[in-house]
Amino acid sequence: MLIIAQHGEIFIILACLFGFFMAWGVGANDVANAMGTSVGSKAITIKQAILIAVVFEFLGAWLAGGEVTNTIRKGIIDPELLQDDPQLLVYGMLAALLAAGTWLLVASMRGWPVSTTHSIVGAIVGFAVAGLGPAMVDWGAVGTIAASWVVSPLLAGTIGFVLFKSVHYLIFEDDNPFAAAKRYVPGYVFLVGFIVSMVTLTKGLSHVGLELTFNQSLLLSILLGGVIMGIGWLMQRRIKFEHNAKDHFGYANVERVFGVLMIFTACAMAFAHGSNDVANAVGPLAAVISVVQTGGEIGGSALVPWWVLVLGGGGIVVGLVTYGHKVIATVGTGITELTPSRGFAATLAAATTVVLASGTGLPISTTHTLVGAILGVGLARGMAALNLRVIGTIAMSWLITLPAGAGLAILFFFMFKGMFG
Repeated sequence: MLIIAQHGEIFIILACLFGFFMAWGVGANDVANAMGTSVGSKAITIKQAILIAVVFEFLGAWLAGGEVTNTIRKGIIDPELLQDDPQLLVYGMLAALLAAGTWLLVASMRGWPVSTTHSIVGAIVGFAVAGLGPAMVDWGAVGTIAASWVVSPLLAGTIGFVLFKSVHYLIFEDDNPFAAAKRYVPGYVFLVGFIVSMVTLTKGLSHVGLELTFNQSLLLSILLGGVIMGIGWLMQRRIKFEHNAKDHFGYANVERVFGVLMIFTACAMAFAHGSNDVANAVGPLAAVISVVQTGGEIGGSALVPWWVLVLGGGGIVVGLVTYGHKVIATVGTGITELTPSRGFAATLAAATTVVLASGTGLPISTTHTLVGAILGVGLARGMAALNLRVIGTIAMSWLITLPAGAGLAILFFFMFKGMFG
């Protein structure tokens, strides 16, 4: 208690700095995943991707990031175990933020799309093992998280596979693919608007003064989906059929219609990501602030001050602008060749999986979800469409992430303990 009273302000300043660094890593690595399909399919430019992400990542973090976050991410350790030594939680959370941020910096420099959820979970496991002992870690909770790392890519891959097959059947196999695209694409736009609106509203916007029942959320989501569908319909009306001697079926024109749709899915993915993954940066930060402000009391969850969500959203934006291009290249062009129709199927599948998980509290990785969705779309075209060497490198980076986060957290934990203890 005395240590917290003596160094409280220093702890909060360090937590803010490391939280911003972690959020920077989320932007540089994870947000690039969200934008990779849109840029890779050439539906939008990298400048447009950054602009979309700046707006919608921030809105996702601010509106749907939630006002209450678990102080110890995903229930890996019981907060009650730290009641006698609250300063250990402060050291642990500082170490976890710094460790996860450092690993994300290394991965982003290499162009590896790794998981920020993986990184922070690994870091917290490392601090728990170092500070409390292996027996104090809820390995069952870690196992559940590990299982979701398999489930989320499979689920997203399946949805991506089905979506791409539906596009192929309804549009590309039609006698007039361009007319079919104009007929069905507004329906897909409605789906994007409805899914994101529904999960955002049901998850709760009480911290911005909006309390809605489930039925009200459903009705409002249908209305918002309809409005977004109307905007998409107006945008696609401006696309005229262009004749090309080499393109007998007009597939290039179909892809131009899907290019409009990709703008909507890029916004949806950025919003979904901001709402789901901002907690990786602000959760530990909120924990430190809560412990310092209450004089050492530890709870299972902490109220997140509005400025912490702004700090997290700001860090995400800076990370994307400064370093996001490397991971965008890997995700957008490295795994399989993407066109706007393929990119749409992958992005909507990933966004759907992320927002469903965000709404139900299932701990998933946005990275694994999106890569799984891209693999699903690639498999719909056959194994030859996949770049197995790049997939192998990505899989290796995923396996390294958890032990790397844990090892760095142990190192930083003892460093902070030595400095302040």
